[in-house]
Amino acid sequence: MSALATAQKPFFFLIDFEQQKPVICPLEDAQSLGFQFEIKGVRNFQPQDRKPAPSPLSIAPIPKSVYSKAFQKVVREIYQGNTFLLNLTFPSTIQTPLDLEDIFHWAQAPYKLLHQDRFVVYSPECFVKIKDGQIYSYPMKGTIDAHLPDAQKILESDPKEINEHNTIVDLIRNDLSKVAKEVEVTRFRYLDKIKTQKNEIYHTSSEIRGKLPSDWKSQLPDILLGMLPAGSICGAPKAKTVSIIQDVEQDLRGYYTGIFGYFDGENLDSAVNIRYLEKKNDQLLYRSGGGITFLSDLESEYNELIEKIYVPVV
Repeated sequence: MSALATAQKPFFFLIDFEQQKPVICPLEDAQSLGFQFEIKGVRNFQPQDRKPAPSPLSIAPIPKSVYSKAFQKVVREIYQGNTFLLNLTFPSTIQTPLDLEDIFHWAQAPYKLLHQDRFVVYSPECFVKIKDGQIYSYPMKGTIDAHLPDAQKILESDPKEINEHNTIVDLIRNDLSKVAKEVEVTRFRYLDKIKTQKNEIYHTSSEIRGKLPSDWKSQLPDILLGMLPAGSICGAPKAKTVSIIQDVEQDLRGYYTGIFGYFDGENLDSAVNIRYLEKKNDQLLYRSGGGITFLSDLESEYNELIEKIYVPVV
C-alpha cells in the first residue's frame, strides 16, 4: 500500500475486521481477482440490466433466545465497567430470488462491492476519505423507521441514541487525532433517509475532519490500521470491546464490518462494510446489529437488528 501510494499508482484495498486477510492490488487487477466496486460513482465494471427489482426479502433472524443470551452478557460487561458501548451483530438467514450479482447491480448506495458469488456490500457509511491533504470520517450511529410518527424528533431526542452517537464521535475524533492535526467536528448529528425494498429509514451521521502531514502517502498503512476497526461497528473502549465482541459473537466477522476503498493516485475514499450479504454453505446470510449501552433494552435492540436487513433499491 505504501509503495503504491507513494508512486501515486491507483489501487483497490479490502481489509477484514480481524485484519487477517487483507487484499491490496493495483486497480487494474481488482476485477481479475473477482472484485467489482463502485465508490461515489467511480466503478471498475460496466452496469448491467439484471432481474426485476427485488420484492421483500424472506428473513429468518437469529432466534431471540440466542440474541438475548449474548445481549445479557454484554450488559454484564457494561455494568462491570469493561465497555460502555458495544456493537453486537449476528447473521440472519434470508431468501430471495435474486443472486448476489443481481443485488449488487440493483442496490443504490454510495459504496458497493461484489466479490464473485461470495459476498456483496452496499454500504451507506464512509470510513475515511482523504482529499487535498485533509482526512474526513463520517461515523454513522442511530437508526429509526422513517414511517414512525415524529421519527426525526424521536431519533434526535432519544437519550440512548444521543449518548451512543456522542461516544462514537468522540472515539473517531480521538482516532483521527493520532494521525492528523487540527481535528474538529464540522457537522454534528445530521440525518439521511434511505429508501429500501420494505420502507424508509433515517440514519444519523457526523463529519469529522483533520489535516494530514505532507508525506501522508508514505504513512497510509499506519493511518488506516491505526484507526481500525472502525469505531462505529465495535464500540468503546476499543481494544477491550473488540475482545468482548469476539467472545459473545462466537464467530469471526471476516470482511463484514471491515473496510474497502480506492486510491486514485492523489486522494482516497473508503467504506465500512455494513449492509453485508454473504453466501455460506449454500445459504444467504445477512449480518446486522446495533450498539448496546446501559440504556439499551432487549426488544429494541433485537428489532433494530431486523430493521437493518434491507436492500436499498431507489
